[in-house]
Amino acid sequence: MAIITLTSDWGTSDYYLAAVKGAILSQLPDAVIVDISHHIKPFDIESAAFTVRNCFRSFPPGTIHILAMNTEESVEHPHIVVRSGNHYLIGADNGIFNMVLGDDVDEVYELDIIQDSGYFTFSTRDRFVKAAVGIARGLPLSDLGDQREGITKRMLLSPAYTNDNITGIVVHVDAYENAITNISQTLFNQVGQKRRFEIRTSGYILNKIHLGYTDVGIAKLVALFGTHGMLEIAVNHGNAASLCGLWRDTQVRIEFFNDHR
Repeated sequence: MAIITLTSDWGTSDYYLAAVKGAILSQLPDAVIVDISHHIKPFDIESAAFTVRNCFRSFPPGTIHILAMNTEESVEHPHIVVRSGNHYLIGADNGIFNMVLGDDVDEVYELDIIQDSGYFTFSTRDRFVKAAVGIARGLPLSDLGDQREGITKRMLLSPAYTNDNITGIVVHVDAYENAITNISQTLFNQVGQKRRFEIRTSGYILNKIHLGYTDVGIAKLVALFGTHGMLEIAVNHGNAASLCGLWRDTQVRIEFFNDHR
């Protein structure tokens, strides 16, 4: 039984999502279709990549992931299928695969699929679904198109750091308006070496990493490392982004001190 995930910026008020699901089920009636998200901001492939990156490996081996973001094909951004381990990702090669997978890419094939429609504005339904169905039926990827070398590079911004500080940014604001940064727990531990620290952002200073949101009082600001392994700044039962101005690209700086008071 095939599992196919969908990620898009379509929302749910138009026909696009239903049309794609209908096209899948018409060819694979027993398919399990999972909606990762359809409320990505229009054309925001960074947000889509963050969302997919943090969940796609939770699915069983063999899962097919359709990334319906900025799908218009061009010479620079062809339609491709990427195999990463036992997962298959389908979409336009516009940088999103690199942001999701990094270098964890095993095979890449450029899709050579004739679509039934004479219109070229709905690639997800008319091409990506055909590719997903082919993979689900056991077709070798070479039957979907020619193999190619690599994917378009569009690296996520990495934090800058020295021996005594780390400077990063907010890269994602979730539905609770928690601000998730690009500062990993690994980097924090590497630079910090268990030293005293201050996290400074938007005029606020935090000097402790907590394990959970409720470790502080209601409406209090809290810093923690989430399940994604990145530094997160939140408000217990509140909205950090709105209340504290912690929107995407807001700078977050951590200073480490050699005294231990």
